[in-house]
Amino acid sequence: MEKLIESSCVACRADSPLATDDEILLLKVQVPDWTIIDKDGIGKLERVFQFDNFVEALNFTNIVGELAEKENHHPAILTEWGKVTVKWWTHKIGGLHHNDFIAAAKTDQLFL
Repeated sequence: MEKLIESSCVACRADSPLATDDEILLLKVQVPDWTIIDKDGIGKLERVFQFDNFVEALNFTNIVGELAEKENHHPAILTEWGKVTVKWWTHKIGGLHHNDFIAAAKTDQLFL
C-alpha cells in the first residue's frame, strides 16, 4: 500500500472523482486519528490537536498553513486556546479526495 506521507497532492479539477467508499476505508487506516464527518452532504476529514496554550496552537496553525501552501491544498483551520481543529476536504469536488488523506497524514507528521 502506498504511504500517504510520501505522496504529494495533485491538482484537482471540478470533474475529479470523489474517493470511493472502498478507497476511503483503505486510506483511513493511515490516518486513524481523523474522523470522517458529513456537513451538508460533504464528507470531510477532521481532527482536533491539543496544546498547552494559545502560542503553541498558533504556531501549529502557521506550520499547517505552510504545508497547505506547499501542497496547494488548503484546509479549514480553527485556532483556539489550547487546540486547533483542522478539516480537510476538496472544495472543487465537494467531498473527499485522495489529496485530503495525503494532507491529513502530513498534518499528523507535523504534530509529532
